[in-house]
Amino acid sequence: MKFIKMQGLGNDYLFLNCLEGEPENLPALAAAMSDRHFGAGADGLICLCPSRRGDFRMRMFNADGSEGEMCGNGIRCLARYIRHCGLSGKDALVIETKAGLRRVELLGERVRVDMGPPAVSQPVEVTALGKRWRLTPVSMGNPHGVILLETGLETVDLGHIGPALERHPAFPGGINVEFVTIAGRDRLRARVWERGSGETLACGTGACAALAAAVTAGLTERSARVELPGGSLSLYWDEGLDTIFLTGPAELVYEGEYLP
Repeated sequence: MKFIKMQGLGNDYLFLNCLEGEPENLPALAAAMSDRHFGAGADGLICLCPSRRGDFRMRMFNADGSEGEMCGNGIRCLARYIRHCGLSGKDALVIETKAGLRRVELLGERVRVDMGPPAVSQPVEVTALGKRWRLTPVSMGNPHGVILLETGLETVDLGHIGPALERHPAFPGGINVEFVTIAGRDRLRARVWERGSGETLACGTGACAALAAAVTAGLTERSARVELPGGSLSLYWDEGLDTIFLTGPAELVYEGEYLP
């Protein structure tokens, strides 16, 4: 089974061409291939599928085999994957996802994605591991909980608190969790615990959720850079269109063949 591994700021995915059909039991295959010791190793698996609504359809599976609705780094990599494989010569593509249609533009070494409108809810407080946490729920087609910190981003024990918040009873479907500090009116710093994958070096939808929560709280401008452990993403929340545009890199790592 031939695949290509790609990464966006260290958020890495394995890509399969499923235009002629999907392998059986994709959730189990995703978990097996994503295993960093017994598989190829990745934050998840992304399948390129045919679409009746767009140019192509993306199916995205987390490292634990659960299927996600949307992935900002993954969809940028998908656009580069399509170009690399010679499946389309267009610079702008419409990709169908479980979160809806997303327009992706290839801009040289970088890729720009119309991530759609953020849905920001009122902050909520939950108790986890004996501590109260104030989260701002944000939907980018998938669920996020943003925690705005004044300081201490580096000292957050994300491997400990991340799973407790991801699976908190207040969020029956689970959430992605972002810890965010404001470094300036046009600069945020964030760490992300991804639902189904754990801490990742970057998260596109998480960066969008962080910006949406910070703008709603009056802490940043609508155009800002979000700095993640794997690098920076450029974001702009267009007030008139009510959509967030995300721009960042997407790179090929290697081509391989998986032997189940």
